[in-house]
This record gives sequence, C-alpha cells and structure tokens, in this order.
Amino acid sequence: MKIIVDAMGGDNAPASNVKGALAAIREQGVEVILVGRGEEILQVLNEEGMKEPPAGMEIVHASEVVEICDNPATAFREKKDSSLTVGLNLLKDGKGDAFVSAGSTGALLAAATLIVKRIKGIRRAAMAPVVPTGNGGAVLIDCGATAECTPEYLLQFAFMGSYYAERVLGRPEPRVGLLNIGAEPSKGTELQQKTYALLQEAGEQGRIHFTGNVEGKEAVYGAVDVIVSDGYSGNIFLKTMEGTGGFLAKQLKAMFKKNLITKLAALLVSGGIRSFKKILDAGEVGGTAFIGISKPVIKAHGSSDDYAIKNAIRQAAKFAASGIIEDITENVEHMRLPVQVKKEEG
Repeated sequence: MKIIVDAMGGDNAPASNVKGALAAIREQGVEVILVGRGEEILQVLNEEGMKEPPAGMEIVHASEVVEICDNPATAFREKKDSSLTVGLNLLKDGKGDAFVSAGSTGALLAAATLIVKRIKGIRRAAMAPVVPTGNGGAVLIDCGATAECTPEYLLQFAFMGSYYAERVLGRPEPRVGLLNIGAEPSKGTELQQKTYALLQEAGEQGRIHFTGNVEGKEAVYGAVDVIVSDGYSGNIFLKTMEGTGGFLAKQLKAMFKKNLITKLAALLVSGGIRSFKKILDAGEVGGTAFIGISKPVIKAHGSSDDYAIKNAIRQAAKFAASGIIEDITENVEHMRLPVQVKKEEG
C-alpha cells in the first residue's frame, strides 16, 4: 500500500508530517510518498539521524505551498506546483493508493473534486469524520462540505456513510439515522421530511438499515452508527461535540487539582481519565474521509502532530483497502431520485 502525503500541509509541517510518515512506515508496513519542498523534508530526516529517505519512503519535490489565506476554490490552480496539487495529480495518475493532507480543508475538497473527480453519479462529496459516541463512534456525514443540500444529496450520504461504517468501522448492517429535532417523521424542515421518505424507502428495499430520525443527544449516546445531515447542521453538531468534550476535560482537570485529596483521587482513576482523553482525541482517528471522490482522500486536522499523521496514514490505507469506492460505484443507481421526482422538486 502506497500513501501520498502532503508534507507541507498543516500547522506543524513539514516536521510532524515527515515524522508521522516515518512512524507509519515502521509500524504499519506502508510505503509513503512525501510531496513538498525536498530540502525541508531532508532537513527533518537529517534531524532524525537520516542522510537520505529510508526504505519505503519517496520524496517528490513541489516548490509551492497552499496557505490558509489562499482562495480555497482556486489555490490549486494558481499554485500548480504546490504539494497539494502535485500530490493529488499523483493520486489521479495511479502513483499512489490514497492521499493525506493536513492543509486547507476548502482547497483540498475543491482540488480533489476537480483533479481526482467524484465517483460518476455522486452529486456531492461529503466529509465523514468518525465522532465519539456511546457505541464506540459513529460516522457523521456531512460535517461541512455542502451547507445547502437536497434530499438526493442526503440519500447518497446515507448510502456512502453506511458503506464506510460497515467496511472501515466493522459494523455489520450499520444503523443509519437522520439528524433531526425529533423522532417523528413529520419533524424538521421540508428537507428532512422528504429525505426521511427516501431513506425509509431505501430501508424497506433492504439497501440500508434506516432506523429513522435521531436527535443529537441520542446520537451521542450511540443510537446509530451513521448520522446523516446537511453540512450546515452537521458542522454545528460536530463543533458542539468538540466544545463540550473540551469543556468537560477542562472541568475534570480543575476538579482533580483542587486539593491534596482530589489529587490522590486522580491517581486512583488515572487509567479512566486517560481512556476518556483518548476517546475525545481527534488524533486517534487521524482524519476525516472525503467520501464520494473516486479515490481515497483523507483530511487530517490542521494542528496534527506526528502521532495524528501516522494515524491518518493508517486510516487512508484502511480506506483504500476497504472496497468502499467499489461499493458506491456499483450501487450508485439506487442513490438517485427518479427523473419525475427531480422535475417536481425543480
């Protein structure tokens, strides 16, 4: 398995990206192509005691870097020799099995869509992070790629999320829920109501395991394996979860540091605290999959350290080996609205 890594993407590039790649080669047995400014990549390797790339690592030079301040819609075109553009072209040309970047989310999505292309028949690619829930995590799709959606988009998100949960998370017959303000089919806006009908029909046909609407709190408790949402609502849900987790962690830390007795108590439950922090740590998952693109693309968090990059590479390799893209390609005809329905909606 060969993973292409944007060595210049992210707050801690290229150091964390190079170190993460080294760890992935050593621990996972993958090959890595690092794309970026060759002299900076070699400098990091020198600091790690290496005069040249180790076995399993290749460097492809790219002189430019897509910055956060660049226009995400056009940056990859304006900077054709950027690590982002060069890396995605390598993926498109079959030089690697998947692509990982901790750079600009908008630029990565735009470039992946226009360089690598979407799977034929898929209307929009979706960002699908695995969020911590009571059942060990759930796929949230979409979390921000498409703010304004149609029922057809959400229908496709449900299918794609279901395949990802089954293939990557190992959930047989993953339970699919539509994020909403109540469990009743009549709840929500026209978008949710029409989507509910489509998902219910897909469930009755045995194509997905649709369990109905799911409220935010029930989703967090672990009621479903796939949380289907438009990008606007999904992003709010995700950021609220992240904020709540951070707030709880901060409060626990303050509580255990209060006095000598609480510090002793902290020692007694230190294992549980570490497990709690691990559940909330985005670096454990590694990144967010862009599902619907014709080849695997993983967006790592902008602040990723080498541990997170290593895990993003692991996730990319698992995505590439999973067969999800083949599943979507083979079943895309079941994810489309009938022409008559489209005319009525138009």
